[in-house]
Amino acid sequence: MIGLPANTRVWIVAGHTDMRKGFDGLAALVQTALSENPFSGHVFVFRGRRGDIIKVLWFDGQPL
Repeated sequence: MIGLPANTRVWIVAGHTDMRKGFDGLAALVQTALSENPFSGHVFVFRGRRGDIIKVLWFDGQPL
C-alpha cells in the first residue's frame, strides 16, 4: 500500500479515456482538459470505455 500525503486530492476523471494512451498522454490530458499540473502530487484516475480497466497517474517526486 502506498501512503499518500494528507493534502493529496484524488481526481476521478468523468467519462471514459482511451486506454491506449501512455502516461505521457495522460499527463498531457491532465494539463489540457483539467487545467491541472500532473506533477502536483495529486492522484488522477482514468477509466476505460467498458469500465473494467483503470489507469492511475501519480507523481511522487522520485526520479525514475
